[in-house]
Amino acid sequence: MKQHKKFILKVSAAVCVLASVFTACTDKIAFGDSFLDKPSGNSVTEDTVFNNAEYTKQYLNSIYALQYYGLPYNNNCGNSASPWTGKFDQLTDCWVMHWDNNTIYNSYYTGTLDATQNPLLSYSNDNVWQAVRAGWKLIEHLPTVPGLSSEERASMKAQAQCLIAARYFDLFAVYGGLPLVDHSYSGSEGSYNLPRASVDSTVVFMTNLLDSAINSNALRWAYDGNTTETDATNNIGRWTKAGAMALKAKILTFAASPIFNSDEPYYGGSSDAEKQHLVWYGNYDEARWEKALKACQDFFTQLSQNGWYHLTTPSDVGCSDNCDGYRQAYRKGYAAQGSREILHSVRVAGIDAFKAGTYTWHQWLDNPPRQNCLPTVEYVEMFPWSDGQSFNWCVDSTKNKIYGSNGRLFYKVKQNAKIYEKTGTRDPRLYEECIVNGQPKSLDWSKGNSTGDIYELWVGGYDAGYNVVAHDEKTGQNTLIEALTKRYATGFDQNKYYMNQDYLRQYTQWVYLSLDEMYLMYAECLAQTNHTQEAIDQIEVVRKRVGLDKSHDIQYWFNQNLVNVYNYKWKVEHPNAKSSENPYKSVSDLDPNILLQNNKDSLIGEILRERARELGLSNNHYYDMVRYKRGDWMTEQLHGLAIYRMQKNSKNKWVRNYGPYLGNDKSSGEDEPTRFEYAKFKLQNPRHVLWGQNPKSQTVTKWFLWPFPQTEVNKGYGLVQNPGW
Repeated sequence: MKQHKKFILKVSAAVCVLASVFTACTDKIAFGDSFLDKPSGNSVTEDTVFNNAEYTKQYLNSIYALQYYGLPYNNNCGNSASPWTGKFDQLTDCWVMHWDNNTIYNSYYTGTLDATQNPLLSYSNDNVWQAVRAGWKLIEHLPTVPGLSSEERASMKAQAQCLIAARYFDLFAVYGGLPLVDHSYSGSEGSYNLPRASVDSTVVFMTNLLDSAINSNALRWAYDGNTTETDATNNIGRWTKAGAMALKAKILTFAASPIFNSDEPYYGGSSDAEKQHLVWYGNYDEARWEKALKACQDFFTQLSQNGWYHLTTPSDVGCSDNCDGYRQAYRKGYAAQGSREILHSVRVAGIDAFKAGTYTWHQWLDNPPRQNCLPTVEYVEMFPWSDGQSFNWCVDSTKNKIYGSNGRLFYKVKQNAKIYEKTGTRDPRLYEECIVNGQPKSLDWSKGNSTGDIYELWVGGYDAGYNVVAHDEKTGQNTLIEALTKRYATGFDQNKYYMNQDYLRQYTQWVYLSLDEMYLMYAECLAQTNHTQEAIDQIEVVRKRVGLDKSHDIQYWFNQNLVNVYNYKWKVEHPNAKSSENPYKSVSDLDPNILLQNNKDSLIGEILRERARELGLSNNHYYDMVRYKRGDWMTEQLHGLAIYRMQKNSKNKWVRNYGPYLGNDKSSGEDEPTRFEYAKFKLQNPRHVLWGQNPKSQTVTKWFLWPFPQTEVNKGYGLVQNPGW
């Protein structure tokens, strides 16, 4: 298959348009983004393309350019690709947007989104229907294209089926049931009858496409590089059998989740969409979880037989089993081209650079920081200590100050004239998802060593400055508030898909499906079907990659933390009692029904937190919020962290130092700051309109699915609006 050799180049070049001209010029829009339009000169150009094997191969490659790409990069390539839009996870409790000129800030945070606006993923302006139309057009013409072998025809058909199914899932996850388009249209039809299908019918439609592709045996399990035809370098991004099986499992897991699989509809049941089962199944059935579990099991059975894919470990990237090594393994797992833990990826440009033309993600993240995804305290607190134990604050109640463990919230430093040793105190993934105070600015891409100046995120520090403090000139008082269009304005910044200078000149890609996600999806399905120990085992596979199984597993730490919680609660309620009277001394003193291995709800909660830690900024935390109808994540007041550098004064007392370290202090040989105080503050710039609302109210639950464009509803082909819109 010669077209493989130039696959990446052709996808990049055709990022916004199909290679063939007969999709470029259209008549009046009839459906979505011109899906059913009759192209100008239709018969001539179709004959040109589908009478030539090479042109047909290029046509397939151009459909790949119409896939979803999760990082904003170009105004002209669909709504979700626009840097003026934002990211899904900025709608959750983990991340916030602090630029006031995009969709997230102006429509979601204010609650003013309606059916006349484009949501983050547009039903009619994100290339979905163009990709679907092109996919069916290719499938219909393949049997008569001259010069193609039977193997090539079967492979191209299976790839097109995956492309169609993936674009359907992109919409299904945020809109629910969809019109089912099962062939291409000529554009000459006078009217169309494309009623919105039920959730069940839409799921069957997507999985049937994938089953056909999987069972055809026309897709390679992986591009393993054994031959020219299977070379990974030249085929990165093509759909594989592994990717198709993973997407099927993800669709079925989403469909089995409480948003759709419940005895109660999420909005109350009175809307037409709910009555017609367009946004739920109409009941709860555990068999749906069993079906999702079977899809996961099928994937891992094939993985055990065919191999190739695995989670990246420190030894794979030439690093030691330490914090930096685990970070490098995690980083290269999602960022490196050809990573063996990526099941499907999408690319739109060559290398990342500050001046990369239309590719604005990194450029706009640096200066001005209009694409910054700022982590919240709630997210940072999810990451455990480096030994796997859940994070806890050390609170000095008499002084109203909070510290990490002995003040070592992120790092512990040992330094003197002969030695300097700095060790991360938290889950290594924290430093890869977020930029935190004291973090070295470079993790060498080739060697995996932390080097360079540190991020000074304390108030008055070299990097953060006063981005978390507003000074009132009248009163002379400081107010804790986050600054707009500023980095580090929550006390942190993002590192995922950024990596400072380290990612420059590396190839850019969006990870659509990955092996770590599959392990956690498998764990979730096991937990939902009451295979609790097996679920815990799958979680441990993911945690092991970053060294969190060295002492005790998640089950041990969850149960031990329960002891601590009950112990603390008892002491508060019995302040005058003797410690010997405390009934909560060990796990055996607790009710067995609340322990992780016996508590399905607690286990699923831990899986969702593990997914948040492992899959940051991949849309998955947003999907989890929707799937589990977690209105509390939408309505919770979120927080930032003010950090204060502490230094001893002439009287040997610890006082706040509002100056930077880089510059005079460092130049004079002063030791790196290691003592800090912390103060949480409420994020309020802006205050999200849903914060403080009843998480079960319709004001909140309508946001679980987004509004269809009213212009599409008005076309009369059968589109029913989602509840509340």
